Amino acid sequence: MRSKNLSENIIKVFKKDGFILSEPDVLLDSEHIIQRSGENFRKSMLSFDDDTGKSMCLRPDLTIASCIKYLKDNSKKNAKIFYSGQAYRRSNNKKDKIINEQLGIEILGSKNKSSDDLKVLKTINSSIKKIKIKNISLIVGDISLFQNLIDSLKIPERWKTRLKRHFWRPQYFEDLLARLETNSDVDPVAVDLDKKKFSKMKNFEQNKEIANRKVSEILSRFDRKIKDPRSFRENKKIVKIIRDFLKINCSINNLDITLKQFAKKNNLDSGFLKKLPAIKNLSRINSKIIFSTNFGRDLEYYTGIVFEIYNSSKKEIARGGRYDGLLKSLGSKKNIPAVGAAINLNNLKI
Repeated sequence: MRSKNLSENIIKVFKKDGFILSEPDVLLDSEHIIQRSGENFRKSMLSFDDDTGKSMCLRPDLTIASCIKYLKDNSKKNAKIFYSGQAYRRSNNKKDKIINEQLGIEILGSKNKSSDDLKVLKTINSSIKKIKIKNISLIVGDISLFQNLIDSLKIPERWKTRLKRHFWRPQYFEDLLARLETNSDVDPVAVDLDKKKFSKMKNFEQNKEIANRKVSEILSRFDRKIKDPRSFRENKKIVKIIRDFLKINCSINNLDITLKQFAKKNNLDSGFLKKLPAIKNLSRINSKIIFSTNFGRDLEYYTGIVFEIYNSSKKEIARGGRYDGLLKSLGSKKNIPAVGAAINLNNLKI
């Protein structure tokens, strides 16, 4: 089946499911891409300086381009859009094409997150069936599940922030775990000084201001610093819990029992599994889905469900996920719920 026929058949499914054509810009501000997709994205970008010296690039990612257009159009409504176009990326693999033909869908502004996640995956799955691709494999992860786990652990807030912020940088994340495990990253002399300052300031009037900050605010900050995990005796146990969690890789049909056993074994509050019913709901689309807790760490803008679909040759033919924070980082005054996916026409073979 030719590329044109592939596109036509996929677009029929998109339209049937209520998605409307959008045409995002080809040229984008390079900094928009780097800040939202991570520094690793820079080396794959085709960038140049315009007449004013501003760094521009050919869009390497149609999701960001679609979100920028949504904001430019000053849309305050829910949007169900689809696009058909090219993404431009360099690759270290000479066999990879620089121009990637993509067809994708996005749901922007809708608060029906679980049903929207299901809708996007269902539409992409139906599109692949429409063009008669067989023997596909589907892998799913969920970034929010990891974040909920970190929030449930008994470690200082600043360490929770660090681990969640750097989850997308696997090597640095491992370095953080090593530091947490060995209590090796703070000068104990500095900690003792903080403790002395904290003890002295506790006797001050709480509403008194020092350098435009109330004493109560300063004490709160010192309190967080003093309770650094280097003095926390269960660091090794905490790190083991995190590493064991990131090893979970199972059929979505076994996910419920696998995660509940994990929570019970490690005496974790089952509240961190609040997203589980929505994840299990995806099995309605494909009962052979594999769920991996370590999956979806290559793009920083993902915040929830993440998935990829592969053909029988193990080539990625589609990927997508939820990215609720992306539009705010692009200029929106608040977070806007968003989920989408793209089909890579270059890797489709009938």
